[in-house]
Amino acid sequence: MNAGPRPGLSYFNKHMLKAITNTLLTPLQLIIRDSRSLGIILMACAVISMVLSNSAFGETYLGIWLHEIHFPPAIHLPHSVLHWINDGLMAIFFFLVGMEIKREMLEGELADMKKALLPVFAAIGGMLVPAVFFNGFNEGTAYAHGWGIPMATDIAFSLGIASILGKRVPVALKVFLTALAIIDDLGAIAVIALFYGDDISWTMLAGTALTTSAIWLLTKKKGTIWIRVALSLLLWYLIFNSGIHATVAGVLFAFTIPLRELSHVEHKLHVPVNFLILPIFALANTAIVLPGNIVASLNNTLNYGILTGLVIGKPLGILIFSYLLVQLKWGMLPEGVNWVQMAGVGMLAGIGFTMSIFIAALAFTDPASQDIAKISILIASLLSVILGSLTLRFFSKRLTTEP
Repeated sequence: MNAGPRPGLSYFNKHMLKAITNTLLTPLQLIIRDSRSLGIILMACAVISMVLSNSAFGETYLGIWLHEIHFPPAIHLPHSVLHWINDGLMAIFFFLVGMEIKREMLEGELADMKKALLPVFAAIGGMLVPAVFFNGFNEGTAYAHGWGIPMATDIAFSLGIASILGKRVPVALKVFLTALAIIDDLGAIAVIALFYGDDISWTMLAGTALTTSAIWLLTKKKGTIWIRVALSLLLWYLIFNSGIHATVAGVLFAFTIPLRELSHVEHKLHVPVNFLILPIFALANTAIVLPGNIVASLNNTLNYGILTGLVIGKPLGILIFSYLLVQLKWGMLPEGVNWVQMAGVGMLAGIGFTMSIFIAALAFTDPASQDIAKISILIASLLSVILGSLTLRFFSKRLTTEP
């Protein structure tokens, strides 16, 4: 009986190549899909960057980020690799954040006012109280302008740690933390736009309004995506020169994306933003040369304000404002969640990392102050991880019924 043509060498080569490719891609896909990965990667990037900065190759490594990029004087653009990362690449990160905020407001936890009240109040407390703590240490000092640093929560990092804790963090509590962190991001964006810009150029702002309106109108027409992207670049340039921080352009553009496109665009950007842009940001912004006597360098009000703001002020503000809301019967705790768990999540919200480091770079022009602030943020974030994890792992177990 004729069994048909026998498979040739090319057949085996093709399938062998496919098997090898699948073997290599599977671990990478697992890392990308694992919500815990990003926090671990960002912390690893920070450690690697600080090690390289203080090694024999430190000067060369720092020179990569500080390398000057020259343009004609008439074209006002970022002038170093670091500035392009913070003003350019991070606008894409803020674009993704803006879309997440819009989606949550239209069809997520923030769409229902009754459900939204608790995370809204908690986020407000988690922003105001840390700022008060920071101001208590730094009012009237050269560091006073850094009050926005301890207000921020790193959504990816905090949710990553919550995922590592598994059943110790009920689904309802993760949803609450997600909503809280998104509102926190919105607050951070408002703070950046209002308080961490330069002198306002009303001409550029008028151009911003016209360009945003044009993008908005084009969303009603199919086949305009590349025109909208081109106009978004113009929008970025106008905001960059308006006195408002350029990353706000990403949020404005995000708010013009229609609901029907949100999930698709978010899916496309998830991997490049979280696994390329944010690690590059972490590497560039934690390139810190440690002082000879680091203990003495951190013995100042800037460090104390950031540490107390993130480690103590964050959970305290979240707890106080949540408790008041529940006592006033304007809201209730998520189902199956107790106050010990709320305290633990409040501690995880003290992981400032990305947003806090970003605001620190805006708050201070002095490199020494920036370095102190960034080291303090890293220490505070590590302490928040430890305290939040221990609280959720051990002190809430008697009050939690696990499936």
